[in-house]
Amino acid sequence: MQIATVSQRDASLHKGLRLEYFTLTWNTLEAVVGLTAGIAAGSVALVGFALDSIVEASSGGILLWRLHGEAHGGRPAEELERRAIRLVAIAFLALAAYVGSRAVFDLFSGARPEESTVGIVLAIVSLMVMPVLAWRKRVVARELDSRALQADSTQTTLCTYLSAILLFGLVTNALFGWWWADPVAGLGIAAFAAKEGRELWTTKDLCCR
Repeated sequence: MQIATVSQRDASLHKGLRLEYFTLTWNTLEAVVGLTAGIAAGSVALVGFALDSIVEASSGGILLWRLHGEAHGGRPAEELERRAIRLVAIAFLALAAYVGSRAVFDLFSGARPEESTVGIVLAIVSLMVMPVLAWRKRVVARELDSRALQADSTQTTLCTYLSAILLFGLVTNALFGWWWADPVAGLGIAAFAAKEGRELWTTKDLCCR
C-alpha cells in the first residue's frame, strides 16, 4: 500500500511539473506579445496583462523549483511550500502595486489608448486556455495537498479574469471610444491581486484542502 501511495504521488509530481513547464512557456509568449502590443497601443490593461503573464511565468518557475525539490528528495515539502507561497505572494503584490498606480495615473491624466487587434486576439485565446490550465492545476494541488500549487492555480484563474476584463476594455474602446474602461479594468485586477497576495503572505495553513 505504501509503495502504491508513493507511486501515485510521484505521478502527481510529474503532472505538476508538466503543467508548470507549459505555464512557463505559454506565459512567456503572452508577456512578449502583450507588452509589445500594449506599449504600442498605450493600454495599461494590456500592459498589466503582460506583466501578469510575467508574474505567472515566475510563479511557474517557483513551482518548478518546489516540485523538483520534492521529486529529488531535497528539503522537506513543508519548508518548500512555505517559501514557495511567500514568493508567489510577493509576485501578486508587485503586480498589484504597478498596475494599480499606473491605472490611477491614466484615469487622472485622461490617457487614451489606441485600438489593439492583437490585444483582442490575445485576450480571446487566453480565455480559452487559462480556465483549463487552472482546473488541471487545482486537481494536481489536491492530489499533492499543496497550498503553493493551489495558489498558483489561483494566479492562473486571475489571468482568466484579467483576460475577460481586458477583452471588455479593448473592445469597448475600439467600438465606442470608452477610453476609461482600460484603466478601470487595471484597477479591478490590481485589487484582486492585492487581496490574494495579502492572504498568501499571512496564511499559516500549508494544506490546500
